[in-house]
Amino acid sequence: MLLYLTEYLAQFHSGFRVFNYLTLRAILGILTALIISFVVGPALIRKLSMKQLGQVVRSDGPATHLSKAGTPTMGGALILIGIAIGTLLWADLSNAHVWLVLLVTMLFGAIGWVDDWRKISRRNPKGLSARAKLFWQMLIALAASISLYATADLPIETQFIVPFFKDVVIDLGWWFVPLSCLFIVGISNAVNLTDGLDGLAILPAVMVAGALGIIAYATGHAGFSTYLGIPYVPGSGEMVVFCGAIVGAGLGFLWFNTHPAQVFMGDIGALALGAALGVLAVVVRQEIVLIIMGGVFIVEMLSVVIQVASYKLTGKRVFRMAPLHHHFELKGWPEPRVIVRFWIITVILVLIGLASLKIR
Repeated sequence: MLLYLTEYLAQFHSGFRVFNYLTLRAILGILTALIISFVVGPALIRKLSMKQLGQVVRSDGPATHLSKAGTPTMGGALILIGIAIGTLLWADLSNAHVWLVLLVTMLFGAIGWVDDWRKISRRNPKGLSARAKLFWQMLIALAASISLYATADLPIETQFIVPFFKDVVIDLGWWFVPLSCLFIVGISNAVNLTDGLDGLAILPAVMVAGALGIIAYATGHAGFSTYLGIPYVPGSGEMVVFCGAIVGAGLGFLWFNTHPAQVFMGDIGALALGAALGVLAVVVRQEIVLIIMGGVFIVEMLSVVIQVASYKLTGKRVFRMAPLHHHFELKGWPEPRVIVRFWIITVILVLIGLASLKIR
């Protein structure tokens, strides 16, 4: 939005042309979302507390979590506000990718809002039924995938890229649609399952979003993409601003979500963030790289799948409790230890993912 204003003002003073630089607008997106989070956060937390929109704790969860009951939840709304304003102010709104990723993020947030509201209003941690939640997730992800497939101008925009190998490219054809749909839904739910401890999900999401921003910048730049041997996707560079807004909003939320949390993200934030990361990776054609960088999310999701499958097939549990972070809690790890160690693992995985840009 402000890009149009600065382009108009550049007619009168050349200094305003600096706002055409993606890097500057990405930084401004980070700062805008961060400031909005700091300003809106305290008021939102008070509002959630006044309306008694508190966390409903699982009765079969770790005993240390019982003290968290009643802590304001649905704080992910703060993240969505920061992302929306940071993106709308500084991104090029003529770019179709910007609207796609923003719309997918907000719609998944809407699913999360319904889920959180049902949990709170009915005092039941189950919330929206798994079938209904999955149906709406699949519908939105399918629409996004079809849109990307229908508007693709270059073959690379629907091809599957294997990192670390320069010439390994798989032409997906129409398979791009179902595979992208499943990928977006899978990453969304993986982040949601990870969101079980104070700050556990949000900082890895911030780190992965920042790394995807770097990849998007290179992917949207013909010179850098050629030099690095990665696909050139026209218009994808504008995703840097969106990624910046996620980073700013996420760091602002972490200010209030760090242990002991003043507010929880809820599904409204976790589902939206996961979907945002998923659709970003699809746009820049780096799905495997996202799986590497978001390894913590993937392992958390797999721990649930393994636990459920093992119990149904053998009647035995592999982990003391799933998702995986609860397993370590029940082994005696203090919550901050689990959180920080998962953060450190994410740093390592993000660096490996970024290394794929050069090691080919």
